[in-house]
Amino acid sequence: MTAPSPTPTPATVRLTVAQATVRFLAQQYSERDGHRQRLFAGCLGIFGHGNVAGLGQALLQAEIDEPGALPYVLGRNEQAMVHTAVAYARAKDRLQTWAISTSVGPGATNMVTGAALATINRLPVLLLPADTFATRAAGPLLQELERPDSGDVTVNDAFRPVSRYFDRIWRPEQLPGALLGAMRVLTDPAETGAVTLCFPQDVQAEAFDWPVELFAERTWHIGRPLPEPTALARAVEVIRSARRPLIVAGGGVIYSDATDALDAFASATGVPVGQTQAGKGALPFDHPQSVGAIGSTGTTAANALATEADVVIGIGTRYQDFTTASRTAFADPGVRFVNINVASMDASKNGGVTVHADAREALTALAAALQGWSVDAGYRERTAQLAAEWERTVEAAFHPPTPSAGEGGRLTQNEVIGLVNEVSAPRDVVVCAAGSMPGDLHKMWRVRDRKGYHVEYGFSCMGYEVAGGLGIAMAEPDRDVFVMVGDGSYLMMATELVTAVQEGVKVVVVLVQNHGFASIGALSEQLGSQRFGTRYRRRSPNGRLEGDVLPVDLAANAASLGVDVLCAHDGPSLEAALRKAKASDRATVVHVETDPLVDAPSSESWWDVPVSEVSTLSSTQQARRTYDDWKARQHSYLTPSEPGTGD
Repeated sequence: MTAPSPTPTPATVRLTVAQATVRFLAQQYSERDGHRQRLFAGCLGIFGHGNVAGLGQALLQAEIDEPGALPYVLGRNEQAMVHTAVAYARAKDRLQTWAISTSVGPGATNMVTGAALATINRLPVLLLPADTFATRAAGPLLQELERPDSGDVTVNDAFRPVSRYFDRIWRPEQLPGALLGAMRVLTDPAETGAVTLCFPQDVQAEAFDWPVELFAERTWHIGRPLPEPTALARAVEVIRSARRPLIVAGGGVIYSDATDALDAFASATGVPVGQTQAGKGALPFDHPQSVGAIGSTGTTAANALATEADVVIGIGTRYQDFTTASRTAFADPGVRFVNINVASMDASKNGGVTVHADAREALTALAAALQGWSVDAGYRERTAQLAAEWERTVEAAFHPPTPSAGEGGRLTQNEVIGLVNEVSAPRDVVVCAAGSMPGDLHKMWRVRDRKGYHVEYGFSCMGYEVAGGLGIAMAEPDRDVFVMVGDGSYLMMATELVTAVQEGVKVVVVLVQNHGFASIGALSEQLGSQRFGTRYRRRSPNGRLEGDVLPVDLAANAASLGVDVLCAHDGPSLEAALRKAKASDRATVVHVETDPLVDAPSSESWWDVPVSEVSTLSSTQQARRTYDDWKARQHSYLTPSEPGTGD
């Protein structure tokens, strides 16, 4: 008797487009250096009519049928959800991220700012906005953009310029190619950023017979491109010729996990290291070759060495204007550049020698090729002297001769930063994004761990702080997260405090109340505009915003969102509040008022913000003279290529 044939494995499975998308995302993994993890930690979302019956239903079904495969977290603001996902991705060295589901209309377009932030910072996030009907059966729809000149444009087309990859799934057959294309970009360190896949409402709910292979586990291997030998040789030649070299360490050093390689290279060669906002933490603050932050918000140590540098070695940096002090930082007329970057666009900036490679691999190769070479002893001594001078400056700012040195006995922002720095543990994370604090933190925060500093300064987006802090705490729950936020940013987006309470995530939010926009106020004064429109005041009888301080109680506001709130008024009470918050396992807001008119120590640097060329105001006229003087110092940095290299 012949044995019965085995039942054939079905070649397809019938699911809706939304169900297929959720099942696919749950099977994606990333791997680097032998460490493998899910690419998506979960899906953040807010449901509306455009996604509740599509992706919403699919996420519910997955939660019941496959618990933990793609966990769902309810957010409070669509832009904030993107910030949370981006911060999570940065904390995970771009090896993991979140998907985000929103409805069509304002739910979708609220994410555009977050998409721009992700793309500018080269951080992966998957956006899944709903879209209008593919069939157009019920049009014009609620929230549909009707244009007289085009029938296929929707509000989601606003994502195109701020996404690294964009697609719209008009038909089920298009889904596999779109998903695979999205994964390729999300897992490519050189190409990554926001990925947007738009899902028409009707298509989300449409069923299709999918090949089972679509839902097999896929591992996306994150490579480490090696430096091309001749490019490496050119870089070595230029570095060997340098007498005053300087390294600019950017975010690529952190994401590549190249900090140990940088430590070894800098220690062996004696080349000092300045750090960008994204690169702060590439070396601890007290490393012998660390001269701290560089550029417009840099230290006087790094900026003095930048002025004299004859060779600048940029590693994983995109040379943002704050890094180059609007192209005034590197002042040597013959300065040459060696640019090491996984992204060819960034590696080719400023001319010079291009090394298109992973930061860790390039540093390892350079160290081997330069074995036995070092800067002279005098240059090492100068590096140490300048760094020590700056540390004395920071100590004086953190601990002024008269504590609570602000007007009316208020703390200065410098003192607040110093106390948070001292109370936090070495592995704890400080978070910030906009206002005056990013610059003050960049130049003064004493970073002790490669992940201890998280400031979003590519887009400098007000409102990132609380949402970003949530993402970091979710990514690394064994670290305490200190969110530094001014009243301006807090008022723009404090909503994710509710999500932190919902998820039981601990963050410590240090809410600095200075009754206005401290950063832009100082800039306005510097540019001759007299802090106009930067203070939170009642309208006075003369019609100007220069009356009494507004009676805003942000501590009460925070308490209403479900977090613990502690109030401080001087150094001892702030220290006590910070220690209590650190000891707690709950989300806590520490509220403190500061004097916005006490600045941090000067970087002795510049940032190019144009000043009115003509004005009746003497303050503006003086500011324009200062501006013209700095403009005369700008460089193109288009150095001629090395002879015979073609770079």
